[in-house]
Parts: sequence; C-alpha cells; structure tokens
Amino acid sequence: MSKLIELQAYSDEKGNTIEYRGAPLTKGISIVFRGSNNRLIVESPARIDRLTVLFDCNNGTVRIGANDRQKGSHLRLNARVGEDSEINIGRYVTMTNSCFMTVAEGQSITVGDDCMIASGNALRTHDGHPIFDLETGKRTNVSRSIAIGNHVWLGAEAVVMGGANIGDGSVIGFRSVVTKKVPNNSIAAGIPARVVKRNIAWERPNLTLTEPYYKPDSSTVETTPYWRPTVEDEPSAPVQRIGYWRRIGLALIGR
Repeated sequence: MSKLIELQAYSDEKGNTIEYRGAPLTKGISIVFRGSNNRLIVESPARIDRLTVLFDCNNGTVRIGANDRQKGSHLRLNARVGEDSEINIGRYVTMTNSCFMTVAEGQSITVGDDCMIASGNALRTHDGHPIFDLETGKRTNVSRSIAIGNHVWLGAEAVVMGGANIGDGSVIGFRSVVTKKVPNNSIAAGIPARVVKRNIAWERPNLTLTEPYYKPDSSTVETTPYWRPTVEDEPSAPVQRIGYWRRIGLALIGR
C-alpha cells in the first residue's frame, strides 16, 4: 500500500500513477493506492481544498477537471474507488463541503461541468455490501452507474444513488434521494426524489453575498447557456464526455 500526502506527478512499480502538471499541492491531500494500475488525473489549474482518494482495488480511475472560475470556491472530495471503476468530474465543479463518492464493480460516476455541490452530499453506485435473494442466490442490490449533467445544483445533504441520471441545468432539493432519471432544467425533491417543477434555470450569485441583494427576476444576474425548456427524454450530457477526457489524459501524459 502507498499513501501520498502531496498532489504531484507520481508512478510506482504496481502501475499506479498520478498525472498532474501544476504546482504540488500539500493542503488536505490523502491518496492511497492499495491495488495496481490505478490512475488519478487532475487537470490544471486545480483549486483543491481537500482531496481524499482511496483506490481499494485495481484498474480504478479518477479524473478531475480544471477549477479556477469561481473565486473562493474549491473542490472538496472524498472518493473511494473499486475494481475497474471510475469517477469523472468536469471543469469548474465546486463543493461547499466534502462530497463523498464511492464506486465499485466496474461502474462509474460522471459529473458534468459547472456543477454546484452543497454540504453533506453523497454519490453512491453501490450499497457497500451485497444482499442476496434466498431462493435464487442472486444479488438484489446490483451496482449501477451515475450520470450528472452540466450545471446541476445538488442541495445540502442530497444523495444520488446508483442508476440516477440528472439532466443539465437541474436542481436537487435539500435532503433528497435521487434514484432514477431527472430531466434537464427541472427541480426534483423528496425521498425518493420526484420532479416537482419543470422549465426552470438557476444561477450561482448568492442572495446575501452578491449584489444586488434583491433578485426578483433574471435581469439581476448574468445568465449561462443552460436556460432551455425541459425535455423529458433528453440524454444526460456526461455520456458525451468520454472523448474530452481521453484528450485531457493524453495531454497530461504528453502523448
């Protein structure tokens, strides 16, 4: 087992690597390799306040996009990665407090660009322990991937479970549990989360920190490109990000 407390370029005899070209980061860093052929890829510039990554098994991958757009906002991630599994985090993703992500059994978590993750959030592709049917012996709680689109806001203590797919521009309510598809530009809330409003858009300016301190309509904020009508059957954006991350990975390793 190897444990690192600095984020910098790294490789070992087991094929574990860190691909990062920025200045070394030492604050709040803990990266553990227990298996082999695991990869951590961090694009520069990186605004990281806390980063804990535990590679429990083999062939795991974590990719983190650049994060320098939001002043005062940082990425705070606590990730656990299982066999053949991966976590892909887009550019300009911010986290108010540590977000826990865990992925196993060849599944993936994908978070798009410009997402805002609040406090006490968790993304889980699995339950941590297997549950079996007594008659058939088959697993009843199979692991499933998670896809979150661009410009998604996860409210405080919201949890996203395996099989969830959240479209661009959507908002997940406080303490909600997402278990299935949420279309773009909608609000979902509850346990399990259900769509309670469609055709919405949200922006980052804080109600008490950003002038004007009354924001009665959209003229008071600068709008992003994510103002679109809700489309019920639209696929989530992260599915299309594979090519982007392949290019980033090749650039980081100099191929």
